[in-house]
Amino acid sequence: MENQELLKMVTDKANKWLGPDYDTETRAAVEKMLQNPDKTELVESFYQDLEFGTGGLRGIMGTGTNRMNIYTVGAATQGLSNYLNANFKDLDQISVVVGHDCRNNSRKFAEITANIFSANGIKVYLFDALRPTPEVSFAIRNLGCQSGVMVTASHNPKEYNGYKAYWDDGAQVLSPHDTGIIDEVNKITSAADIKFEGNPALIQIIGEAMDAEFLKCVKTVSIDPAVIERQKDLKIVYTPIHGTGVTLIPRALRSWGFTNIINVPEQDVVSGDFPTVVSPNPEEPAALSMAIEKGKETDADLVMASDPDADRVGIACKNDKGEWVLINGNQTCLMYLYYIITQYKALNKLKGNEFVVKTIVSTELIKVIADRNGIEMLDCYTGFKWIAREIRLREGKQQYIGGGEESYGFLAEDFVRDKDAVSACCLIAEIAAWAKDNGKTLYQLLQDIYVEYGFSKEKGISVVKKGKSGADEIKQMMTDFRSNPPKEMAGSDIILWKDYKTLKQTDAAGNISDIDMPEPSNVLQYFTQDGSKVSIRPSGTEPKIKFYIEVKGEMKSRADYDAANAAADEKIKAVMASLGV
Repeated sequence: MENQELLKMVTDKANKWLGPDYDTETRAAVEKMLQNPDKTELVESFYQDLEFGTGGLRGIMGTGTNRMNIYTVGAATQGLSNYLNANFKDLDQISVVVGHDCRNNSRKFAEITANIFSANGIKVYLFDALRPTPEVSFAIRNLGCQSGVMVTASHNPKEYNGYKAYWDDGAQVLSPHDTGIIDEVNKITSAADIKFEGNPALIQIIGEAMDAEFLKCVKTVSIDPAVIERQKDLKIVYTPIHGTGVTLIPRALRSWGFTNIINVPEQDVVSGDFPTVVSPNPEEPAALSMAIEKGKETDADLVMASDPDADRVGIACKNDKGEWVLINGNQTCLMYLYYIITQYKALNKLKGNEFVVKTIVSTELIKVIADRNGIEMLDCYTGFKWIAREIRLREGKQQYIGGGEESYGFLAEDFVRDKDAVSACCLIAEIAAWAKDNGKTLYQLLQDIYVEYGFSKEKGISVVKKGKSGADEIKQMMTDFRSNPPKEMAGSDIILWKDYKTLKQTDAAGNISDIDMPEPSNVLQYFTQDGSKVSIRPSGTEPKIKFYIEVKGEMKSRADYDAANAAADEKIKAVMASLGV
């Protein structure tokens, strides 16, 4: 589109926001953009509509169709309301839960969402203040609601906010409801289509009673309370990074029996500006730096940080040299599932119908542990809605005992259907207590898992390609990998490659078979003779293509860890060279 065409299109869209259906503040902001000789902000704000995708909304806050504001949030809620009223028309009363995180405007967006639902005849349970995402999922199930909304942009920078939509099982929306809701949202073309005037009689404020109910259930996740009693003074540093975890995680840890919880006062301050970090993402080392400093000061056993909506947790512990090191998402998932399976066996809790779930890009070592212990392991796509789907499909027939993904999300229970940092923080503390009870550190426990089940190291690489030309380049890269798949990686032959777009897999002999997945996805995977795995997929939300590399190694004892790690680093470099990244 030529610049003049683009400018005319965004100007026409912006002019519609000067009408009487938009508030004074919005009209003034649009007028200012229109009058500014520099049209950059106008174009960025109106060149597209903020898309309501399968996970809801996420975008920069501001005025315009491509921004998070009361009108884009309003359109999403009106569309969802219309879909609920059509799908549950036989119910006497449709109900939803609305929650929000610590971000700027989150409370405002949550209240507007509640008003619109109620204006459409839907009963709303609105949390009285910020709460973790998993509690919203729990409340939907606990109250028997048909849907729910969590206002959050997860770990995005402070300029962002977002809107996650949930279905009646407490999981994020899946097919066919995802596309059905999107269709309804797309029918809302102006503010005049949105019912903003709420019905207070249909809005019920919830809070402490739901917290108590949720925490009571979270406590049931504990496998061995006796080990906590013996190690109750374990030194735990915890930070919510200015987010919702502050409301429940320290309280949950105490309810499990831990007495020595050390906070980071500066980061207990609830703030959508996240003043002490560049990014509130527990995957990034810098986000844990203040907590690690506190760990050094206090000679702690464990450091934990939850993201702003408290659905993911990052951890750090001391290595054999006494240095603080970060444990990545694959490693924490490995430790959770190892502990759950090991303890269930030791305490005779296994009934023979248990299963665990991981995402296809997470470490294959989880499957080794599950297989060797006779536990069924299921693979699913990236995103916790897929793990929730596996739980739902097996409800009443099999027992879910845990599932996770490499991006720091874990769920140990089935009364929540999204990743949960509240139970995950408590459970990793119990694992640290169990390790200490057995004369080990958490770091040594991880090493012992590698000794028993084999060493594995994973690395994620994101190649950023911006703009339309970048999008075309990413598309071409995927086409090239499909049409000309590598024959070997780092000197090891490819023995299996999977194309989740066609749902076909091909082995070394050229035999083609089906992949059993619920729908196609633009992901490629290659498995080598020596146990390496590479997954390739374009990001759904950012201008990048992602490579997930996993290589195998061997450890006969803890003393071999550094050598195995170094060898794995070299192999990863060789795999990257084979891939051309």
